[in-house]
Amino acid sequence: MKSRRSLLILAALAAACAGSIAQAQAQEHIVRFGHVVQPGHPISLATQKMAEIVAAKSGGKMRVQELGGGSVGGEQQQLSAVQGGVQDMTLPSATVMGAVVKEFTLLDVPFSFSKGEQVDALLAGPFGQALMAKLPEKGLVGLGFWETGFRNFTNSRKPIVNIEDLKGLKLRVIPNPLFLESFAALGTNPVPMPFPELYGALESKAMDAQENPFSVVLTSKFYEVQKYMSVTNHVYTANPVVISKKVWDKLAPADQKIIQDAVAEAGAYQRKLSRDASSGARKELEAKGMLVNDVPPATLARMRELTKPVADKFAASYDPALVQLYRSELAKVQTANP
Repeated sequence: MKSRRSLLILAALAAACAGSIAQAQAQEHIVRFGHVVQPGHPISLATQKMAEIVAAKSGGKMRVQELGGGSVGGEQQQLSAVQGGVQDMTLPSATVMGAVVKEFTLLDVPFSFSKGEQVDALLAGPFGQALMAKLPEKGLVGLGFWETGFRNFTNSRKPIVNIEDLKGLKLRVIPNPLFLESFAALGTNPVPMPFPELYGALESKAMDAQENPFSVVLTSKFYEVQKYMSVTNHVYTANPVVISKKVWDKLAPADQKIIQDAVAEAGAYQRKLSRDASSGARKELEAKGMLVNDVPPATLARMRELTKPVADKFAASYDPALVQLYRSELAKVQTANP
């Protein structure tokens, strides 16, 4: 009797231990994925899509937890947290990634791209691969590229028609030297500021202007605090999806593949959403009372002329081999996708 009772006790203890171990394993496979955009934005929708894919392919073993809307900090703060292994994943702009690998900001050279397909080809090729290869030594693993898309100006003063209309505008910019100097060259007063602080700064008039794609302006409700939007498509913002190397190295190869494949599948979905949403977002912003104007080609040409010396200055301080690779690959994709 005692022997049977002992066996029952041992079995109960074993079951409890197994439950505890299973719970611990489940906790280890919660992938905390942070971003700064609001619900409904293509990045948020794609994060949810990725979560569905990971859950399905892992049989529920892994779960992606979305930490959106800047709830865990701005892009720079989240990137640092991922490097340290405090947060698992994020997707900062290439601009912010330039603080880790400065050559990422080659993607921010104004007026380099006329369509998203050019960027897709560039990032899928040798240049994109070379950028990602620099990340492991920085505590990161690059899994792919999503996008925020082409950026445009909004402000509370007047439409941007001529270069003179930009002069003196207090413009919030992503905290990055290339952005600061490029927009200073256009005559604005650029101020670096984390994205989560931007709406309040526009509402209080601490900032006159900002620049972001249509979808960000819409989902962040900037139309409530900005009257004018001027279409320039001056910079395309790519978002490298990165995971902490500390986290990545603890995953089994099969689990790494699930996450890698999910990022790729959700990325294709995200880019299509982003591009399809752009024209619709413009119409919706106009319906909400924003005055949207297309900046004349002559003004865009002048903007390109004013910002080129800044781009050349920064390129001179980058890895010459990567700059050469960027320029040669850019020329190829521009020719192939005119």
